Amino acid sequence: MAKNFVEELQWRGMIHDIMPGAEELLEKEMSSAYVGIDPTADSLHIGHLVGVMMLKHFQLAGHRPIALIGGATGMIGDPSGKSAERNLLDEPTLRHNQDALKAQLAKFLDFDSGEDNAALLVNNYDWMSKFSFLEFIRDVGKHLTVNYMMAKESVKKRIGEESKSGMSFTEFSYQLVQGYDFLYLYNHHNCKLQMGGSDQWGNITTGTELIRRKESGEAFAITCPLITKADGGKFGKTESGNVWLDPEKTSPYAFYQFWLNTSDEDAKKYIKIFTLLGREEISTLIEEHEKAPHLRLLQKTLSEHLTKMVHSEEALQSAINASQILFGKGTAEMLKELDEITFLSVFEGVPQSEISSDDLKLPPLDLLAGKAKIFASKGEARRMIKDNAVSVNQQKIKDDFDFSEAELLNGKYILVQKGKKKYFILHLV
Repeated sequence: MAKNFVEELQWRGMIHDIMPGAEELLEKEMSSAYVGIDPTADSLHIGHLVGVMMLKHFQLAGHRPIALIGGATGMIGDPSGKSAERNLLDEPTLRHNQDALKAQLAKFLDFDSGEDNAALLVNNYDWMSKFSFLEFIRDVGKHLTVNYMMAKESVKKRIGEESKSGMSFTEFSYQLVQGYDFLYLYNHHNCKLQMGGSDQWGNITTGTELIRRKESGEAFAITCPLITKADGGKFGKTESGNVWLDPEKTSPYAFYQFWLNTSDEDAKKYIKIFTLLGREEISTLIEEHEKAPHLRLLQKTLSEHLTKMVHSEEALQSAINASQILFGKGTAEMLKELDEITFLSVFEGVPQSEISSDDLKLPPLDLLAGKAKIFASKGEARRMIKDNAVSVNQQKIKDDFDFSEAELLNGKYILVQKGKKKYFILHLV
């Protein structure tokens, strides 16, 4: 039996606002709901995942999820977000981004089963690009008053004392464009529900109002809370920027580590939002975690489920192996199996020395102390090697060790470990 969608989201802490009548609609009939996604990059980042998980639960409850790529709205900027307007994307870039996003969404949503509730991907550029300005203000603009639009919190903030730059007409019209999206999907796909972050409430309710005034129809809204971190930091941001779902932008290892490093308090919240584990299973996990927090059971479960869902079982295993290598538990075989992106992610910030093929022919002490300057002197190198405190590619070495090209990882790197925690990379150029 399909789960009750609203109940499922409520216990997971994923509902901020729900319009009266929304739950009754979903209990009465199979419905369609959409979430808008900005296509300004060719990858989702983890900030998108809450909306995607809402769509996932919606489909699991027997309803039809619609992912709307905001090709048109993505071009003009949303007043409820950052103050800067966005860059105009050309159509080939937009289509490339759309295809890339659909491939990522397909890991969460079923697009191809042929079932009545198979997911649908649409792009508002496909209908908005056909509108002339005169048609839009005649057919859409006349249905909503300026007073109604000015009353939105997002608009008040941008034109009030909080904003020095004011608000362009383009941004002011954003809620009309998003409202029309809802109207279009209502008319063409019988979509009666829009979902999004709590900052989107004003834009979403503009759509429900437009449907009421233009079509005398009923439409509804559900928003989720904006995800925050317990320490007040911004969720999904690291020193190097967004945490992307594309393995080329954020390696599966770095993705895995992000979730593994969440605080206990955040992990309790995230395990409900970002996994499909059931209520009882999560309650048991939280209880076990609280008995032995140092084992980081919640963080491990969270990182494993998400890495597998977003990437693959193989990528997860590689990330686990990479973590073990960093903490001295990995084997030489594990190290050799790491691809270049993962290797560089694991040893990010580790000092690198460039060497040539000829340098590999040098005696070990000359290479390590002279050329690479990993040791202050040959004496120090000799002493540490004698004490069994130097490893090359996770294997202890003697002072007659042969640095050959056979030792190269990914054809270009050699990992040297001095003592327990100091790593160095020899990079063949």
